[in-house]
Amino acid sequence: MPLPVPSRLLSLPSHLLLGIAGSLRRHPQRVAASLAALLLGTGVTAFGVAPLAPDAADLPVRQVLEAVQPLPMQPQTDALSDFRFNLFRTESTRSSDSADALLKRLNLNDAAAATYLRKDPNAQLILAGRPGKTVTVEASDSQQLLKLSMRWPSDDETRFNRLVIERSASGFSSRIETAPYTRSARLASGSIETSLFAATDEARIPDGVGVQIAEIFSGDIDFRRALRKGDRFNVVYETLEADGEALRTARVLSAEFVNAGKSYQAMWFQPEGQDAAGAPNKGGYYTLDGQSLRRAYLSSPVEFSRISSGFSMRFHPILQKWRAHLGTDFAATTGTPARTIGDGVVSFAGVQNGYGNVVFIKHRDNHETVYAHLSKVSVQNGQSVSQGQTIGLVGSSGWATGPHLHFEVRVNGTQQDPMTMAKQSNTIPVAATALPQFRQLASGVKNQLQAAATISQTRAE
Repeated sequence: MPLPVPSRLLSLPSHLLLGIAGSLRRHPQRVAASLAALLLGTGVTAFGVAPLAPDAADLPVRQVLEAVQPLPMQPQTDALSDFRFNLFRTESTRSSDSADALLKRLNLNDAAAATYLRKDPNAQLILAGRPGKTVTVEASDSQQLLKLSMRWPSDDETRFNRLVIERSASGFSSRIETAPYTRSARLASGSIETSLFAATDEARIPDGVGVQIAEIFSGDIDFRRALRKGDRFNVVYETLEADGEALRTARVLSAEFVNAGKSYQAMWFQPEGQDAAGAPNKGGYYTLDGQSLRRAYLSSPVEFSRISSGFSMRFHPILQKWRAHLGTDFAATTGTPARTIGDGVVSFAGVQNGYGNVVFIKHRDNHETVYAHLSKVSVQNGQSVSQGQTIGLVGSSGWATGPHLHFEVRVNGTQQDPMTMAKQSNTIPVAATALPQFRQLASGVKNQLQAAATISQTRAE
């Protein structure tokens, strides 16, 4: 096989090429080996002394100048002058508002809109009734009203009302619509300094949530006497939103309360399916390990309220003498709903001596409850009632010096301390068939309460 001839040999004189050719014929192997060693050594040497890339500082610099033609300004100016945009603003109504004052606060300068708000029957709902309604407007860049909307709760707890006022080429028009709420979960936490409601106000938690917290843990914590400074709580609750605005506070989904260093936790649970009568299964609050917090009796016949006179001896304000007060008086304003603390049957509803308007309810195990000084009675003799049902309204009928609810618990005809009876009443456990569903839900509730606890830490930092 012929050997390749390096290109550098081809540049040698002809007489040297003839001599090399003769040597190749006489000693082909020796010459091939010598040539290979020569080329390899040359290659290694070339690799070892190969120069690096040139330093950038040594490279030549060349400056290039170009003339740039600006775009014509007039078309841009014309485009901006023709551009139109809408503005949005939200305000809450005030007791001192007029149509003009409200529009002025909304940065609107629209006499036609003010006239319409004063005359249109639907538009008059904006300033009628209680202040604090949220009004949202869409306006032109010339401060003219294009659209106004306002939302408020309806009698249907699943839907809300929406007032809409719109401007068209022919003028203003108004309509009232209804739409379903959107449910949203919110997390919050607070710390007790003076009272539960002061803490919820500080944390911007609705009063309705505070009432539910007191109700949920009322069987374990006396919120009227046992709260301590430094007690804290975490809560996850539902709100019903209308177009992004929270209009109603719904149910507390889970809560934790730390009282005197001891932690109490609860979650709402409603088993899937129906009961024997075909109605949806009832829900209730449970500890996270599955123990029901619902007792046979509630601790109070009114939502969380101050006790004005307990179960003890007292100086009677009307009889002007000391006598046993065999019940509990709850301070509440006239018209506050009074509720039965347990399932039962109305044994008497009417007027009776110093009790004034009064309701007697028979419960199981020879238990009876009494609700006195009512301004209105909402049940009839023989009617079955369920725990928490409204049976009348608080008032000052009978021997009462002011509006309050006198409440008694009787066992075999003898008055007992209502607070003691509530704590000793039996709990109603969750059905065994619902435990798998409950445990699955409880695992997520723990994470929610931990997330709620971080809110107070972040706020403190």
